[in-house]
Amino acid sequence: MSAGTEDPATPAAATRRPGGARSARRRAREYALQALYGWLLSGGEVPQIAARFKQVEEFAQADETYFLELLTGTIASAVSLRDEFSGAIDRRVDELSPVEHCILLIATYELAHRPEIPYRVVINEAVELAKGFGSSEGYRYVNGVLDRLAGRLRSAETARPAAAR
Repeated sequence: MSAGTEDPATPAAATRRPGGARSARRRAREYALQALYGWLLSGGEVPQIAARFKQVEEFAQADETYFLELLTGTIASAVSLRDEFSGAIDRRVDELSPVEHCILLIATYELAHRPEIPYRVVINEAVELAKGFGSSEGYRYVNGVLDRLAGRLRSAETARPAAAR
């Protein structure tokens, strides 16, 4: 995570991210990514993890309901989400960078559980997270994995012509 030199799992790191206006949903994804990063590295329970992020003043600009859904749903279904995306990656899950791992968990959750969000939006949001928090080329990897995964999880949607989407 490249948000600063301090511990990237701290909520304060999100407040110093560069960029212009971001939607409340995007901010929720950014905070969920950081919360999942901390969970992946240190563990913890959802209520305590969420409470740390809710204390950040800028958190009020995020969609709190969506943040909690992503955090709770992703942690609760992490094993099945990993099973879903493991067939689309070229390495073992434990060889993924923690940032890419968390982004793939979030995006796989959205692809599997939020069919009202177009798959292209899910992929774009994940790529933006990877650009903002991941390694310099991590976004390319995330894009390729999610493109393959969307073909499996959203086959009817991905098979439609662009004009019909």
